[in-house]
Amino acid sequence: MNRMMAIVEREMRKFFRSPTLMLASMIFPLVQLIVLGNAFGGKIKDARVGVVDQDGGTQAVKIREAFDSVRANMRTFEPVYYDDEKTAREDVRNGKIQGAVIIPPQYSRRQIALVVDNSDNFMSSTLEQELTDITNALNQPTIEPRLLQQTVLQIVELYPYIEYMKYLLPGSITLAMFVSVMIGGGMLYIDDKARGIHEGYLVTPITKAEMVFGLNLAGAIKAVLTGLVITIIGSLLAGVSTIFNPATMLGLLIMIGLTSIAFNTMMFLLMVRVDDPLVPRAIFGILNTLLFFPSGSIYPVQAFPAWLRFIAKIDPFTYAVAGFKALLLKESGFLAIVPDMMYLAMFGTVALAIATPLFKRTL
Repeated sequence: MNRMMAIVEREMRKFFRSPTLMLASMIFPLVQLIVLGNAFGGKIKDARVGVVDQDGGTQAVKIREAFDSVRANMRTFEPVYYDDEKTAREDVRNGKIQGAVIIPPQYSRRQIALVVDNSDNFMSSTLEQELTDITNALNQPTIEPRLLQQTVLQIVELYPYIEYMKYLLPGSITLAMFVSVMIGGGMLYIDDKARGIHEGYLVTPITKAEMVFGLNLAGAIKAVLTGLVITIIGSLLAGVSTIFNPATMLGLLIMIGLTSIAFNTMMFLLMVRVDDPLVPRAIFGILNTLLFFPSGSIYPVQAFPAWLRFIAKIDPFTYAVAGFKALLLKESGFLAIVPDMMYLAMFGTVALAIATPLFKRTL
C-alpha cells in the first residue's frame, strides 16, 4: 500500500504543479455549459414576422389582433405589417424577417398563407406551430353548442420548465471528468513513457498490480476533484438547487467516484500498450465524439438509429449522464441511480482486470 500511495503522491504533485493543466480540464466544460446552454434549446422570442393584409375585413382584423396578443404576451414573434406581398417575400428571402403571413382578399373564402425560411428548421417549425395554434383558436366557435362534448387533453408536467442550460449540466459534468482523465491520466502517462521517466518505477520493487492500481487511483482522484468543482459551479450557474439536499449530495459523491473510476480505467486500458505521445492527442476528438454525443446528454437516445443505440448501450457516458440527470434534474431517490452505479462499477472492474495483465513492467 505504501508503494502504491507513493505513485499516487507523485502523480498528484505533478498535477498540482501545473495549474494550466488543471484549468484546461475544468474551464472547457464550463465554457461549453454556458455557451451551449444559452445558445441552444431556448424559446424563440422577438422573431420578425411580416403580415400582408390584403383583405381588411373583420376576420382579418381578428388575425391581426391575435398577432398583437402574441407580441404583448409570449413575445414569440413581432408582427411587421406590409402593403405588398412581393416585398414581404423578398424580405424573408434576404433574412430581414423570419416569415410572412399572407391574408388574401376575400379571406373568409380562402386560407391564409405562411411563407417561411425553412433553411432554419427550428425557427420555421416554431412559427408553424404558433400559427397553427392561432388558426385553431380562430376556428373555434364563439359559443360552444350545448350538445357538443369534446375530450380534452390535460398536460401534467412532473417538473418545472427545465432550461437547456440545466439539461446540459449532467453532460458537462461528465465531459469535464473525461477531459481530466484524458489530460491528467492518459496523456501524462504516455508522456512519462516517451521521456523515459517511467523507468524510475521499473527499478523499484513495486509490483505490476501496485503500479496499475496506483496510476489509476491517482487519475481517479484528479477526475473526482474536477467533477466536484464542475458540479458545484455548474449547478450554481444553471440554478440547480438540488445539490443542497444531503441525500442528493451523497448520491452525487458516489456517482462522481464511480464515474471517475470507470473513465480512468477505460483510458488506462486504451493507452496501456501505447508508446507514441501523439496517439492520445490524435484520438481525443474521436473518443469525445464517439462517447459524449451518443450518451443522451444533448439529444434523446430514443431518436438514434439502431447502431448508435448499441454504442449508447455500452457507453459509460450514458450511465453517468443518466445518473447525474436523475439526481440534479429529476430529484429522484437513491434507488433510481442504482443501475447506473452498478454498470459503472462493473465497467471499471472489467477494464482494470483486462488492463492489468496487459501492462508491461519492462522496457
